[in-house]
Amino acid sequence: MQHVLITGGAGFIGSHLADELLEHGYRVRALDNLSPQVHGSGGGRPGYLDPHVELVVGDVRDPAAVRRALRGIDVVCHLAAAVGVGQSMYEVAHYTAVNDLGTAILLEALIERPVERLVVASSMSLYGEGLYRTLDGRRTAAPERSLAQLRAAEWEVRDARGTILEPIPTPEDKVPAIASVYALSKYDQERLCLMVGRAYGIPAVALRLFNTYGTRQALSNPYTGVLAIFASRLLNDRPPTIFEDGLQQRDFVAARDVARAFRLAIATPGLDGDVFNVGSGRAITIREVADRMARVMGREYIGAEITGKYRVGDIRHCVADIDHARAVLGYDPRVSFDDGLLELAEWLEGQQADDRVAEASEALATRGLTV
Repeated sequence: MQHVLITGGAGFIGSHLADELLEHGYRVRALDNLSPQVHGSGGGRPGYLDPHVELVVGDVRDPAAVRRALRGIDVVCHLAAAVGVGQSMYEVAHYTAVNDLGTAILLEALIERPVERLVVASSMSLYGEGLYRTLDGRRTAAPERSLAQLRAAEWEVRDARGTILEPIPTPEDKVPAIASVYALSKYDQERLCLMVGRAYGIPAVALRLFNTYGTRQALSNPYTGVLAIFASRLLNDRPPTIFEDGLQQRDFVAARDVARAFRLAIATPGLDGDVFNVGSGRAITIREVADRMARVMGREYIGAEITGKYRVGDIRHCVADIDHARAVLGYDPRVSFDDGLLELAEWLEGQQADDRVAEASEALATRGLTV
């Protein structure tokens, strides 16, 4: 029976991964600092965390806590990270410390005590814009949208002649185009794990997670996933706020599907240095997400607020090409978006959320991070 350490294991994705691993016969330990932004000010063990999970309360930046958490461990799933594109653009030192330094401390501990496999949670954010197709059918990386274009509310990505490009699924070989501090730190986490793993003979795998949603997301954290942010607004009878025109496309994947991808990355033999997209492979607009979220929560009367503003670090379209994960891991998403929304809505009944979206938006605006 393999013993797995999940860094960030008391969080949203980490706790779902713990459930998945326990169900399949693994022993699970979680290292988590129970950050107040995610877990609230109480600082206690989350009620949703399975009692069979051994929780080590500590920070991934603390070498002693990391060494303690690694005792007797066979596999590490590294999920610990500060999350949020907007906040990363002004809390630069914090994001760099947690995501980069925290990963470096973990890796130094693994150099001293190697494990059978290291699986790191990377992010679709490192792609920047997803992949596009020209009118003549060629695949192309997207040019960055100009400030003048954004100020004119011309949101779509265009080629040098001004022709709108067609978004297509983004594969792993797309060259990264880092657009935020958060994206850079996630790319650093991925590359550090694969590089050090290769140097020291630790089989390492990176999963580039797309927009993950589901139960247990921190509803009072205005820098978490967009579905949780929309739910927080709707629970308080306030409209979801949407940047640009709401027609930007994303790929939403259920946390339970992500957890299964991690388990497959642990169990599949022969993986070393590989990278996999983990998404649903389906595109949906942010405006449609807000509308469907309102319907399943019984808040159809609350229309979304389309701001017509651009947030620095945001991209227009990005959807996963998951063919590589299908072929190698046997990964295939099982939770449809409709089923995932219904599950989320059931969990939201009785939940309370401190809506801090306006506060977060003001923090961006005062720093000139919205246009």
